Amino acid sequence: MWGFIISFLGSLPLGTLNIAAMQIGITDGVSPALWFSAGSLTAEILYVRLSLVAMDWVRKQEKLLKALEWVTVVIVLALAASSFWAAAHPSVEKNVILSNTMHRGLLGFTMSLVNPVQIPFWFGWSTVLFTKQILKPGAGNYNIYILGIGIGTFAGNCIFIFGGRLLVDRLNASQNMLNWIIGGVFLVTALIQLFRIFRKKDAVHQLEHPEEITGGLEKNIH
Repeated sequence: MWGFIISFLGSLPLGTLNIAAMQIGITDGVSPALWFSAGSLTAEILYVRLSLVAMDWVRKQEKLLKALEWVTVVIVLALAASSFWAAAHPSVEKNVILSNTMHRGLLGFTMSLVNPVQIPFWFGWSTVLFTKQILKPGAGNYNIYILGIGIGTFAGNCIFIFGGRLLVDRLNASQNMLNWIIGGVFLVTALIQLFRIFRKKDAVHQLEHPEEITGGLEKNIH
C-alpha cells in the first residue's frame, strides 16, 4: 500500500513520461498509451529493485548518472521541438518521436530507462520505509512493494491518458493548441532539468541527500 501511495502521488506532477503518455493517448489512442505506460513502469520497477539490492554499486556510477541526465535533457528537448513542429504544421498533427514505428511499450521502457531521476526518488523513499520498519528485507516483501509501485504508477498515468482524451472530447480542444501546450510543458521540463544540473541538484546530489526528496514527509509515516 505504501508503494502504491508513493508511486501514485509521485506520478501526478507534470513530467516527461506522463505527458508523453497523454499525448500518445490523444493522437494514437488509448491502447498505445497504455502500452507506453506499461513499458515505462517496467523500467521504473527495475530501478526500484536495483535500489533495494545494489545501491552501493549505483552510488559509484556517478559518471553514468550524469550522462543519463544529459541524454534525458536531449530527449525532452527533442520532444518539445517535435510538438512545436506539429503545432506549426497542422498537417503533421502528431509528435513524430512519440508516434513512430517503434512499439509503444519499448518506447516507454527506453524513455524511462534513461531517466535517472527515478533512482534517487525511490532510494529516498525506500530508506524512509526501511527506517520506519514498514519495508523489511526479503524477496517476498520486495516483490509486494514493487507490485504496489507498478500499480500506483500505472494508475497515475491512466489519469493523464484518459484525462487528456476527456479534455479533447469535452472541451473540443484542437490538436494544434494541445501540441503547443504539450510542447511548452516539455520545454519547461528540460529547462528545469538543466537548472538542476548546473546548480548541482541532480540525481547524484539527491542520492547523497535523500531527505530532500521526501521533503520531511517521513515524519508523518507511522
